[in-house]
Amino acid sequence: MMQSAPPTPRALLASGDVAKALAAAGEALSRDPADADAGFVAAMALAETGRISDAVKSMGAVVRAVPTNAEYLAQHARLLLTARREADALGAARAAVACDPSDPLVLDTIGCVFARLGAHEEALPLFERVVRAKPDVVDYRFNLASTLGFFGRVEEAAAHYEAILEREPAHGRAHLGLAGLRRKARPDGVARIESLLGTVADPLEKVRLHYAAAAALEDLKDHDRAFDHLAQGNAVHRAQLAYDLADDVVVFDAVRQTFAGALPLRSDSTLTDAPLFVVGLPRTGTTLVDRIVSSHHAVTSAGELQAMPLAVKQLAQTPSRLVLDPATVMATKGESAQALGELYLARARQNAGAQSPRFTDKFPLNFLYIGWIMQAFPHAKVLCLRRGAMDSVWSNYKHLFAIGSPYYRWSYDLMDTARYVLEFQRLMSFWRQRFPGRVHEVTYEWLVADQEANTRKMLAHCGLDWDPATLAFQNNTAAVATPSAQQVREPINARAIGRWRSYEQHLGEVMDFFTANGIPLD
Repeated sequence: MMQSAPPTPRALLASGDVAKALAAAGEALSRDPADADAGFVAAMALAETGRISDAVKSMGAVVRAVPTNAEYLAQHARLLLTARREADALGAARAAVACDPSDPLVLDTIGCVFARLGAHEEALPLFERVVRAKPDVVDYRFNLASTLGFFGRVEEAAAHYEAILEREPAHGRAHLGLAGLRRKARPDGVARIESLLGTVADPLEKVRLHYAAAAALEDLKDHDRAFDHLAQGNAVHRAQLAYDLADDVVVFDAVRQTFAGALPLRSDSTLTDAPLFVVGLPRTGTTLVDRIVSSHHAVTSAGELQAMPLAVKQLAQTPSRLVLDPATVMATKGESAQALGELYLARARQNAGAQSPRFTDKFPLNFLYIGWIMQAFPHAKVLCLRRGAMDSVWSNYKHLFAIGSPYYRWSYDLMDTARYVLEFQRLMSFWRQRFPGRVHEVTYEWLVADQEANTRKMLAHCGLDWDPATLAFQNNTAAVATPSAQQVREPINARAIGRWRSYEQHLGEVMDFFTANGIPLD
């Protein structure tokens, strides 16, 4: 009887047996060091076990040996992105496209790399090709629908989300995606979501459905039911998190203490680069301001970079898994401001939107890093959004941030959110005194009331000449990969101001908290 051939390394990897796949690939390479596919499997298996640097090295050898294999290049790009080598990842992704791949999985992998790097205009045609080839694969359709939404192609995005729901009616991300398109909600859409809630076992999918229902109900002005869904969804999500607001409070305290006396970094920066930082609490107008400023002919938007948090962490060299903690704050004392600026630029410039001399970085929580920004970049310009306290709380509480994000865990409880808003206001008061005139604070309500006057002040602070295109920011065709993607495609309006008052009967504790701390509600 003939024995069947043992499974190949690739077959073992596909089966999920990573250890055996790695061993088999090693054996194949020992027999033939030029076996590129065995090297590819070894690299993929190393990545699966968390050995990213080894995986990148192995895949690099593979693509050098076979530089025209689109699959190898696509996975190399993905691994480089995981290793935070964004410029190399972009180059590998473009090289993969140049190989003219046709495999849907390869095309989707390249598209996802482009999307992560902010190159949505390069991702979109790949996702479109993938869905044409494999229209029944839900994950492919979701990537396409999301990207279409970034470009304001609302009806096309909605059609793809609906196609997903035909196949998987309880697909929470598709329901949330539909809600984010800001089309007119319908009662039957709410009924569809509510009928699914009892059938979903996955708590995160249940959370997504609650948020989607709440968004639709708010549009229908059924505020009490909307609040009930948000309260249930937030309670489920908050229960999954090992979070204590006190951990964030100690970071705020450490930042203030570190910058209260002599500046912590050596004042040796001679960098002439002047990035434009748009900071503030999320959901308070940061995307709007970024869109206005990046509509200027001399400015591009790099989106929400994490380059400054990662640069500070790299400079500090602290071993904790947290990006910012008191030890990291303290460890930057005595380090070089020039080195920090160079670390930031090395990361930021790898983003597709940060190639021009003037670019915006609108990671909202860079408000924590204003002190380091000022030292690293003597010519940096910072625009900080301010918005009414109650609207700030409500706009964050009702938004589901990326699942797993470490930055916004405070937003899933009303009182945690209120206390975080207070900490933000206290820190901004500190920065105002510590660096007078260096931060231009933009009051969202004032910007809405007099767009031109406040836009002129922002541009003047940034050292930019007047450009009327900034008043017509809604005509900017660049992708917007934030929850405000549809809002910033409309002319400026006041619809979001005072929205919290529709939920006032549910927000008494928050109102009392702000009043007790001398914080105006609006």
